[in-house]
Amino acid sequence: MLISKFSDIGNKLFSIRKRMGMTQAEVAEAAELSTRTYADIERGNVNMRIETILKICKVLHITPDEILTTDNTSILAKEQEIFARLNSCSTKDKETALTLLSVYLKSLSK
Repeated sequence: MLISKFSDIGNKLFSIRKRMGMTQAEVAEAAELSTRTYADIERGNVNMRIETILKICKVLHITPDEILTTDNTSILAKEQEIFARLNSCSTKDKETALTLLSVYLKSLSK
């Protein structure tokens, strides 16, 4: 189901950004937005253009479906569980897990 409330989209972006360990300023800079604009997006005060949505999604390594629909709750829950487990790992274990994930993702694009 498509989400039509900007505040719901903003809440999803907030959760994903926090899970990724990024600040609003970091997301804004990488998406070529002002920090204020990105903050307004997370608060649900801004009607975004599709280009803006795509830039933010690229920065957060997500698909637009993950913030624009409600059908991905099971995937989001799995992602949150994985990130929570990853955050509790040692730095060395995190590096190993991220290297393995990187190799896997590269194999998908071939």
